[in-house]
Amino acid sequence: MRVVSVIPNSEEIHLSGGGVAILMIHGFTGSPVSVRPWAESLHQSGFTVLVPKLPGHGTNWQEMNETRWQQWYAEIDRALDRLIAKHERVFVAGFSMGGALALRLAAQRGREIEGMMLVNPAVQDDRMILKFVPILKYFIPSVGGRSTDVAAPNPPKHSYGRTPLHALHSLQKLWREVRRELHLVDVPLMVGYSINDHVVDPKNSETVIDNVSSIDIREVIFERSFHNVALDYDLELLVEESLNFMKDVLAGDLRRDENDLIDAEFAAIVSGLSLDESSPSTFLEELESSEFAEKYKGDNKPLPKLTQIQRGALIGVIGGPVYAAAVQFLNFDPLGLGAWPGAIALVAGVFTFFWQMKPEEEIDDDGVAI
Repeated sequence: MRVVSVIPNSEEIHLSGGGVAILMIHGFTGSPVSVRPWAESLHQSGFTVLVPKLPGHGTNWQEMNETRWQQWYAEIDRALDRLIAKHERVFVAGFSMGGALALRLAAQRGREIEGMMLVNPAVQDDRMILKFVPILKYFIPSVGGRSTDVAAPNPPKHSYGRTPLHALHSLQKLWREVRRELHLVDVPLMVGYSINDHVVDPKNSETVIDNVSSIDIREVIFERSFHNVALDYDLELLVEESLNFMKDVLAGDLRRDENDLIDAEFAAIVSGLSLDESSPSTFLEELESSEFAEKYKGDNKPLPKLTQIQRGALIGVIGGPVYAAAVQFLNFDPLGLGAWPGAIALVAGVFTFFWQMKPEEEIDDDGVAI
């Protein structure tokens, strides 16, 4: 069954050019439309540019909620194979979440990549509300959000107006994987970031720069654009810096240090090993000692009584999802704020309930509370 797209012209972009190719990766809930001006400008300078449409993207948020980061990564992994099969040298460019996917690609297949260009790469988000996404996704399938973050007027529609929470939780898992592997990234790197980004904190770029093993790192600051630079006022600067970066890499002015690469790989291997083969006790010794250990006699304590505050918190735990469901499925929105009041009530209720939990008293051998 053909899925109807809510984003016009969101299909894959493949612009054939010379022997040097660029794999360009769009962002979360976005589409190739979000980076099209960047791709077309680089193609005009003779490069082949491929912008695959990631699974679940460029259609509708409901379909995206059925996809996970492994599927997004598999798509760009196949795209890299396509380019390597027909081109001598390949660069990788990533925007927002595309930057995270590009970084993982460089960590896994860095020897096949000449260099990498990242624009407002996203590798983490420390906002408190996002810590509850693993729970909220079971009650609220999506939340409203900005469909664009562009300073220039009238940008084309390029992303969803809602954020699917199952997909967002998967993105959080991708971020953890990427941060864990940053030290394996050693390719020449260009990192561009906007100082007025309302979607991705510029500290993400700092995290990347501080933790990769790349010897040559070029920073570019976009002062006039918001998150999506390719559709904004700094497009010309982005294209100019990208071309200069690739020109320097191809000329050999920027390169990876092979000795440092070997050291980084060796350190990664050693970090997972322990040279201390000693053990405080053997398995047989532990088994022998366990025979004399006192066995657990069970616990038949009555359930703790709920405080008045906890009973009130349960109202939020139960009523929050009910309110969110009413907004989502019945269009009942008395506050005009969407499902957020229900989500906040749920989170506040869970937090308050467990915050009120008192630690169990420990009893000594004489039956006295400690």
